[in-house]
Amino acid sequence: MALRGFFGPQSATGRSSLIPEPPWHYSGDLITIEYRTDPARVRELLPDSLDLAEQDPGAVALIWADWQSCSDSREELLDPVRSQYKEAFVVVRCQYQGQTYSRCVYIWVDKDFAIARGLHQGYPKKLGSIHMTRPHPYGPAPRIEAGARFGATLAAADRRLAQAVITLREPAETNGFVNGHPMAHNRRLPAIAKGEGPAFDELIESGAASFEGGTPWSADADVSVFEAPTEELARLEIHELIGAYYRQVGVTWDGGRLLERTAP
Repeated sequence: MALRGFFGPQSATGRSSLIPEPPWHYSGDLITIEYRTDPARVRELLPDSLDLAEQDPGAVALIWADWQSCSDSREELLDPVRSQYKEAFVVVRCQYQGQTYSRCVYIWVDKDFAIARGLHQGYPKKLGSIHMTRPHPYGPAPRIEAGARFGATLAAADRRLAQAVITLREPAETNGFVNGHPMAHNRRLPAIAKGEGPAFDELIESGAASFEGGTPWSADADVSVFEAPTEELARLEIHELIGAYYRQVGVTWDGGRLLERTAP
């Protein structure tokens, strides 16, 4: 009998697979804070095949997201433990053969299925604790309007890694530029035999198969990043704030393409 399932564990029915096959659909609220750091700290996070972006090479986006996600069946939306998760991630820009890409260099999520999707997509996902203020039209929660304040926190392995408070100012044309390109990621798996190179190492391109979004809001921001024994986010020191934004979006992801293969 053939084993089924897009991802492990595979079984006779495929029902145990941690994630379904793409496309994957997402609805979420995003807080984006862009700032400048030392470009050398961005360069040290890029493989040899990628170069720094020519313009604003030290630009960084620190993004919090509160997601609901599902497969084509949409069944996960009615079993919320399978659809809801939060993440915080760090994006820089880079160049490959003259084209500008975005690249996620750090990312923390709070569900196992999100980590599994990251393994497939080339996102370096780790477990973390992520919290964001949610908007609501009634009661004390903020509305999406001028003056509304939203908080966001990130922790991992018992340590606070980042925190932010933003205050919405006015509608904007975009929610930033750092995370506005196709993604250039590496999918890498170490060889099982000691002393050998990777079993495979691919540089891939991916992006949204479809996108829709609400009005972006520009914001003022107070943001901090912190040292931790097993994390290096604080090496991307905040030298200058560029901007902050709040936006609600809907995205579909449905695969990518190979740019180059280093191994095997």
